[in-house]
Amino acid sequence: MIFDAIDRFIVGTVGQPGEREFFLQLRQSTRLVTVSIEKSQVAALTSRMEMLLSQLRKSGHVAATSPVDDQPLEQPIESDFVVGAISIAWNEETSCVQIELLDIDQEDEAQGLNLHISLQMAQSFTRRAHAVINAGRLPCPLCGLAIDPQGHLCPRANGYRR
Repeated sequence: MIFDAIDRFIVGTVGQPGEREFFLQLRQSTRLVTVSIEKSQVAALTSRMEMLLSQLRKSGHVAATSPVDDQPLEQPIESDFVVGAISIAWNEETSCVQIELLDIDQEDEAQGLNLHISLQMAQSFTRRAHAVINAGRLPCPLCGLAIDPQGHLCPRANGYRR
């Protein structure tokens, strides 16, 4: 499915830190699409999008800054598919960022989304994605692994529980 007049494109989570499920959600007019995605995929998409935006700024493409969409995911949160592969590119003709999200299920190769978003929406997405990713569990100052609410067995502290 191709979406080229997207009103909203965000990342959000459901659940407590350490047990969160990540979702990408887009709205185009009355159509709402929600897909499941891994935290690492959100981080990689955000990193690549920032690299693309940085290159575009250097080449003279400047977008006005827009506020970050801090509203929650829209209900109902029912995943249409699980994201397996992601591609991102700049379309010079339409001056938009193209994102392709493919279903992890290899049997149904037709399942996927092709999104065309503005530079403003891409910038807003990256700022929100950083906030969502960093809202999880705090990292251990010694080993960098996530600290669970019930404690942490740190390998650098030889198993000492903090």
